[in-house]
Amino acid sequence: MTGGNRASTYIGGGHIGLAVTIIALIVVACFSGTRWTVIVAGGFTTWFILALTVIRMRGVRGGEAVRRAYVATFGWGDYVNP
Repeated sequence: MTGGNRASTYIGGGHIGLAVTIIALIVVACFSGTRWTVIVAGGFTTWFILALTVIRMRGVRGGEAVRRAYVATFGWGDYVNP
């Protein structure tokens, strides 16, 4: 725990997940065009907004809510790292 009694959300895997997502979107744009790129990006955006909404409904506010939604959306990047 950092910052006294407040637990902080670890976002390292989120950065890796976001980077892999951006690279995948570039590959999709090169081979499938903008239609599928927008569909995939829209899916990630929808998931982030849904996660942020649920986290805010549970009473978490501010930057911590955004960090948790970011990890919920892109935190799978922890599994890409060896």
